[in-house]
Amino acid sequence: MGKELQIALVQTQLHWEDPEANRTMLVDKMASVPLGVDLVVLPEMFSTGFTMSPNNVDASEGNKTLGWMQQMAKKKEAALVGSIIFTENGKNYNRLFFVFPDGTYKSYDKRHTFTLAGENKVYESGKTKLIVDYKEFKICPMICYDLRFPVWARNTEDYDVLVFVANWPRPRIAAWDVLLRARAIENMAYCIGVNRTGNDGLGYEYPGHSAVYDTLGNQVAYSERDDILYATLSKEHVESSRNKLKFLDDRDAFILK
Repeated sequence: MGKELQIALVQTQLHWEDPEANRTMLVDKMASVPLGVDLVVLPEMFSTGFTMSPNNVDASEGNKTLGWMQQMAKKKEAALVGSIIFTENGKNYNRLFFVFPDGTYKSYDKRHTFTLAGENKVYESGKTKLIVDYKEFKICPMICYDLRFPVWARNTEDYDVLVFVANWPRPRIAAWDVLLRARAIENMAYCIGVNRTGNDGLGYEYPGHSAVYDTLGNQVAYSERDDILYATLSKEHVESSRNKLKFLDDRDAFILK
């Protein structure tokens, strides 16, 4: 058997601006995730919901939730990824953490802040793309609105897996479905999207649609309800499809400024 990555996608409702309640809820929900899962993916701003009022959440909560992620990663013996509000030097970030099973971590700040909701006015924009090497897979994690910008996600690093964590509302869910599949096809990589469900404190509804697509855009997993989705990613699938089709050899060169 070739190299495989066992993943779990946690699609759930979230408590509005209440990190402690969300951490408690996720402990209960993740209790069913079996040992042997390599990577657990949580939604965007999983400790609060997609709030544009970060000052409603104590600045210490970012480090508390990061510590919680480290504890959970060690407990489940799996990597854990998701984004949270993180305050640093008086500035707020929509920051994704990729926490390894030993508690070490790497981070990524959302590059494309969602101007339609005013995210650019309260959260700093990131500048650096993150590529994580994990269990012989190269993983590129991004956040929600980044999905709409294919140049930023372009596979110039030969990553194997593209991950989007999101709070993507029902009125635009058709775009979510199409763009996840498109990112998989154009980058010849697995594309994972984890959305939330339920309603937030502003009345927006989130319909799930978390999914996994393979390098050819075939749907591997999908759900519209509160659920934990499981999928197995195959390194051999990535390598064989790229060796056979070689589409990435013809990609355009560019410099992002």
